[in-house]
Amino acid sequence: MVDSDLLVIITDCGSTTTKARAFRKGNDRWKYIGRGEAPTTVEEPVADVTIGVKNALLELEEAIGHPLGSYKYLSTSSAGGGLQMIVMGGVKKISLQSAERAALGAGAIILDSFSVDDPRDDHERISSIKHLKPDIVLISGGTDGGANYFPLYNAEILRGANPKPRFGDSLKVPVVYAGNTDIASEIDRLLQDICDVHLVGNVRSILERENVEPARDAIHELFLSHVMSHSPGYKKLMSMVHSPILPTPTAVGNIIKKYSENHNKSCLCVDIGGATTDIFSMFRGKDQFVFNRTVSANFGMSYSIAYVLLEAGLQNVLRWLPVEVKEVRNRIRNKMIRPTTLPQAMDELWIEQAMCREALRLSFDHHRSLAVSLSGITKRRTIGDLFKQEEEMLVDLMKLDCVIGSGGVISHAPDRKFAALMLLDGFALEGVTELFVDDSFLLPHLGVFAEINEEAAFEVLEFDCLKPIGTTVAPKFKAKDGTPLAQVFFNGSFVGEVIAGSLEFLKLSKSEGRLEVIPRSTKVNVSGIPGEKVVKQVSSPDLYLDGRNRPLLKIGNETHKLMRELSC
Repeated sequence: MVDSDLLVIITDCGSTTTKARAFRKGNDRWKYIGRGEAPTTVEEPVADVTIGVKNALLELEEAIGHPLGSYKYLSTSSAGGGLQMIVMGGVKKISLQSAERAALGAGAIILDSFSVDDPRDDHERISSIKHLKPDIVLISGGTDGGANYFPLYNAEILRGANPKPRFGDSLKVPVVYAGNTDIASEIDRLLQDICDVHLVGNVRSILERENVEPARDAIHELFLSHVMSHSPGYKKLMSMVHSPILPTPTAVGNIIKKYSENHNKSCLCVDIGGATTDIFSMFRGKDQFVFNRTVSANFGMSYSIAYVLLEAGLQNVLRWLPVEVKEVRNRIRNKMIRPTTLPQAMDELWIEQAMCREALRLSFDHHRSLAVSLSGITKRRTIGDLFKQEEEMLVDLMKLDCVIGSGGVISHAPDRKFAALMLLDGFALEGVTELFVDDSFLLPHLGVFAEINEEAAFEVLEFDCLKPIGTTVAPKFKAKDGTPLAQVFFNGSFVGEVIAGSLEFLKLSKSEGRLEVIPRSTKVNVSGIPGEKVVKQVSSPDLYLDGRNRPLLKIGNETHKLMRELSC
């Protein structure tokens, strides 16, 4: 029997699949030793999440070749659609935006958002809330001692809707109030007979400061005490674990934040699934790293793939196909009808990867729109200026050190070069960026593992989880096609040159070494400062020299040629 201190089993109860992973302490370090997967059983007719967990553990035992014995057990969950919320605020670009960041940071999918500058009528708002059945509602609005109309109006709308929860129809929907504290008691009085009201600190007590942690903590506690405890089988699961169950996105966010801080790297992570695409980012702010997470609920690779096609447009999908493919629109629709099917031919793979690029592009646009600072709010302004406040984008690709890709289409690409190109194209990367994949889907597991043993989680992350798949060099420039843009050196030796209008793949002599990129002129930017060189340690022999101008509106023959070459 294995000592429980030396064996940790972690499950991630997803919407469709429950993934069990085993980690063992060896002589030198903690290691990932095996996996087991089974369908999630939170829905009818089984309606007990622990059945899927037990089936996944049986598969895990078979994979490692012996009974598990004694172990510590942890879990994350997004089963049943994960944590689903409605967010209500005052002005869309002020209190509502802060409330959305609080909800997203707690691992929620935002079903709908309501602000006072929302064009919908009262009856449309009420109808939407009634229909959606949120797990939790978050209300914000007004600074402390300031406006009280916004939160009171939203409370009246919520009272008119009288929402019912997804689980436990006899229970009241939890409401977290994080607005003007002067009227907190009045909000409680308005809603207490139909909702379970929780009063926390204001997310925007003053305009110049955002305080999302109290709301985020309250949401997490309610996720455990209300959503989890009343979901089918979760009371039993909660009695099995040795640490609180985390929402899957929260766990992923935890490990990404710790990774960025430990390595002093700005990081972008994407988890692209069948129905949603989650993006996490850590970028350096003025004094510290700033974390943001967004979920694009309709940009997935199977269940919502037709919506990606609708939003992107057929022509944007076709531009990524290196060969002519017939019936593209119908093939995409068939994928939505049969979401579990996998590409069986090269043209099907091209379509899937084209759709991945567009899902990444659309989700990244959404992420950038929310990952903004509160710049400008300390300036002297009129009331009208508040509704058009200036924002500073926090996502600066020139300052991005690494990208981590996860999700079936990326992690299970038949060649990692395909995964690298999807990340390069989908995010339209700039500067010098390292690329990694989570090819065993360990990020959620390691996020909750880090809650009890951070050192062990990081040993597995570094050695068994993050696999380097390449480095991209993509200058910003103004030059004609064919113009030399930047010279590239590896361990002191010249290896290639970025040419305007081209895309080239190079295989370096070693996996690790010193990469140096020297612009040809002050009109070429690879670092954020025109003309400044970049020196980085890299960990993959694959190098992508990208001389295509941004934005990537038209994809030329050079891109298609490289895609065909890499497929051989």
